[in-house]
Amino acid sequence: QVQLVESGGGLVQAGGSLRLSCAASGIMFSLSVMSWYRQAPGKERELVAGFTGSGSTNYADYVKGRFTISRDNAKNMVYLQMNSLKPEDTAFYYCHARHGVGLSRVSWGQGTQVTVSS
Repeated sequence: QVQLVESGGGLVQAGGSLRLSCAASGIMFSLSVMSWYRQAPGKERELVAGFTGSGSTNYADYVKGRFTISRDNAKNMVYLQMNSLKPEDTAFYYCHARHGVGLSRVSWGQGTQVTVSS
């Protein structure tokens, strides 16, 4: 059974920092492509940051220089360090995994709320 469990969300003032964590189980984590998405009220879910199949990272333009994605394969964890947070970063943040044969399976976590006050 695949599980992605996010933690670390909360309320923070603009300019502050949060570190999101995602604990993965039930997948071959080191072979999986991990990403973070977010969804704000009334908006579509969008990619924030992720690893590519080759292990490099990519970021949405609006978080470049502020957010950093990282992973610990020994712990089956992926992280999103968020600095210089802005009110427009307020959203539900979701952990996403592509895994399995041919990376054909997709799994989502339940999400964690991030609220940035001005």
